[in-house]
Amino acid sequence: MIQGYHSPEPRKSRRSTRYRIRRRTPPGAAPGTIIPEPTSQPPRITLTHVLPESLEEQEIQQPAMIRSWLSRPGWIWCDIDGPGDSQFISEVAQVFNLHPLALEDVVNTHQRAKVEEYNGTLFITMRLPHIAENGIIESEQISIFLGPNFLVSFQPRPGDAFTCIRKRFHNPESPLRQLGPSYLAYSLIDLIIDHYFPVLDFLGEKLESLEEKVTSADARKVLREIHDLRRELLYLRRILWPHRDAVQSLLRDYLTLLPKIVRVHLRDCWDHVVLLLDLTETYRELCADLRDYCLSAISNRMNEVMKWLTLIATIFIPLSFIAGVYGMNFDPDASPWNMPELRWYYGYPFSLLLMLAVATLMIWVFYRRGWIGQDWPISDSVLHRSPATRVENQASRRDMPSPG
Repeated sequence: MIQGYHSPEPRKSRRSTRYRIRRRTPPGAAPGTIIPEPTSQPPRITLTHVLPESLEEQEIQQPAMIRSWLSRPGWIWCDIDGPGDSQFISEVAQVFNLHPLALEDVVNTHQRAKVEEYNGTLFITMRLPHIAENGIIESEQISIFLGPNFLVSFQPRPGDAFTCIRKRFHNPESPLRQLGPSYLAYSLIDLIIDHYFPVLDFLGEKLESLEEKVTSADARKVLREIHDLRRELLYLRRILWPHRDAVQSLLRDYLTLLPKIVRVHLRDCWDHVVLLLDLTETYRELCADLRDYCLSAISNRMNEVMKWLTLIATIFIPLSFIAGVYGMNFDPDASPWNMPELRWYYGYPFSLLLMLAVATLMIWVFYRRGWIGQDWPISDSVLHRSPATRVENQASRRDMPSPG
């Protein structure tokens, strides 16, 4: 077996590895070479045989057992959790006649959302998002093979992401039993797309908390959080954008495998994808505006500090001049023009009063010109949206459908 190709560069952080393509096949390998990820879980197959009046679900160990299920009337759903064994995946591919190029995309889990057709079988790739424990947005690749009487799904991570779909199968009147594997494919796609709404809601709450924090805390401390949030939104946009083309391709093409009633439901997925993209772009623009506000606040604070330093230096310039004049060593006995104030009885109080009068006059001039003593608030139009816009965005988040 061809050994996997590994980059010699060490992994720095989970956030940085999201933007790298971790392909394990070495350059020049034959097309369709299957090299699973070393950390993948061992495969586990859950078979569901579906008829309008009956349902049978069983977990099997050997892919060869699938052939007997395919010979029955009705259709089956083969869900494979953890594609970590290349021999196991090859045996499953032989049973369903799956193309090797599609299997290579299944094990290389860096694929973008796409739709392709191989020998009458529809290959669909989607990315399911979720929020990690540290608050970073991650995604896993869900691969779906849709045939005339079967549907094969691959989940690379442990745990069943389709639990809510399985619960709907137990309802005898559910369209999942009546409309065949094409409706199940739509249901899985709809489930994956709906999972983006809680993620966007989570990022929207973080954005609102940053809006409140930037007005009360140090803008320099909030700037890093804004940058991290903008990276999360950029990653979300990167994995979400190809879903629009994939759903559009399902609506436009593949009329044989996708009947009209399924395409009608897919239009709802298209609307959700467009709404998600609009919200993502809106949040990214708000992050950019919030970042500009922070930079303006930092710049204005620096200007304020420089203004006060300049005012203090300006006030002390004439005072230093007066002190420098009276600090010159001229003997008044040598000439009556040589600083006669040195022999005055009130010479020292006179010099202090003169300095105080000059400083007071300068402060009064600065105040009259508006340089000190007047507030110049920063316009909040960049930071705060209008009440109507805020209410509209909150209403749109309340109307977001829940996953499943």
